[in-house]
Amino acid sequence: MQFQQLQYFVAVAETRHFTRAADLVHVAQPSLSQQIKALERELGADLFLRARGNITLTDAGEALLPLARRILADADTARHEVQELAQLRSGRVRLGATPSLCTGLLPDVLHAFHDRYPGIRLLIEEGGSHDLVRELARGALDLALLVLPLPTPSPALTTLELLTEDLVVVSSPDAPAPGRGRRALRIADLEGARLVMFRHGYDLRELTVAACRAEGFEPDFAVEGGEMDAVLGFVRAGLGVAVVPRMVATRSGRGLRVTPLAQPGLHRTIALAHRSDVAPPRAARELQRMLLEH
Repeated sequence: MQFQQLQYFVAVAETRHFTRAADLVHVAQPSLSQQIKALERELGADLFLRARGNITLTDAGEALLPLARRILADADTARHEVQELAQLRSGRVRLGATPSLCTGLLPDVLHAFHDRYPGIRLLIEEGGSHDLVRELARGALDLALLVLPLPTPSPALTTLELLTEDLVVVSSPDAPAPGRGRRALRIADLEGARLVMFRHGYDLRELTVAACRAEGFEPDFAVEGGEMDAVLGFVRAGLGVAVVPRMVATRSGRGLRVTPLAQPGLHRTIALAHRSDVAPPRAARELQRMLLEH
């Protein structure tokens, strides 16, 4: 008994027509009929009553049909499981993230993922949340780490909140401490301070500027337009202070003074997003699981 013969048998049983069954399984009708006859010879029983324009199952055919369907379903499950496992031995994951998350959150998680699945290539794209949403929507990314709320709400994306992170103020130890050396700064203490500011489109820029304006003042920029590494370097050089995520300050804080913000402080919510209409590949789902557990 061959697997292919069972496929042909089920196709005929469901269509009750040899020609339509042959079209369904993409084989010539004479070949399908020959395989059905070979199956009947092996089983020692007719499976179909063949009358012109009327194909019905015999008792033997009725008994075989649920068993054949189960065998085909089990084979399909086996194929799917093996393919899923194979995806974890090779393949790729395309992950988008904001630059601050690439610096703060991702290194440890990607190290653990690479140790567990060394055959998976990790393709990382840095960008602002707005750009990453666009790349997700056009299918250029499997997953993206974004800052909520999204610049433009998108029903085409599914988002899972990962964490809420505090923001802190970093400054050079060689420069005067902001806020006259207070242990915790208020946003109002940044009035008149020279800020090192991220480029336009950076989530942290919009968040910081909005917080300053809510306190009734416009921030004063000493330098603006940099990415995360550049901003931290400018702060170390004493050009000004910056508001950055606590994870970034903890990981990259060497040569920096880190001062928390007084309650209620500033926070940002990090989420993991993927397209709602397409399930991420198995390797991407595994990376998603590790990020959610981190």
